[in-house]
Amino acid sequence: MATSLNNFIHLCSMKTINKEGYCAIGVFRGKTEHNLGTLWRSAYVLGAAYIFTVDNKYKKQSSDVLRTWSRIPMFHYKSFEDLLSNIPYDCRLIGVEIDEKATFLHEFEHPKRAIYILGAEDDGLPKEVLEKCHFVVKIPGNTSLNVAVTGSIVLHDRVTKVQTTLPPNHKEV
Repeated sequence: MATSLNNFIHLCSMKTINKEGYCAIGVFRGKTEHNLGTLWRSAYVLGAAYIFTVDNKYKKQSSDVLRTWSRIPMFHYKSFEDLLSNIPYDCRLIGVEIDEKATFLHEFEHPKRAIYILGAEDDGLPKEVLEKCHFVVKIPGNTSLNVAVTGSIVLHDRVTKVQTTLPPNHKEV
């Protein structure tokens, strides 16, 4: 009994310090399931905590050889307002968009806790979404890239700048 009480007191007095933070990435009104499947795999490999969709549906991809659905979760938000009401405490929303006001990704300092939101390749992120973002970043170029490619570039940039624990090789798990 005394050991259990001591363990409980120790756990209550512990200060949790997450030096790495976390990130998530998702797509607003994505068009193709294949792009989302590719982004899901990249998100897992590059250390994201989860992925999400806004105003979209997704089915498991037969090309998902890593079984990423079993490694990091995907959340579906019915609307942008639904996403906003479920953002974790002290987490920054970062839009990824070709916009003259956006900061180039290579110059951007990623926050410790971040949610990156990408728009579909043809429509991008609407003005109402961009206005709610804490930051907006862009990658060089004048034409949009594939959403999965763009998301992978953003996550790679984060991994090179923010301490991140990457998952083990999928063959070892």
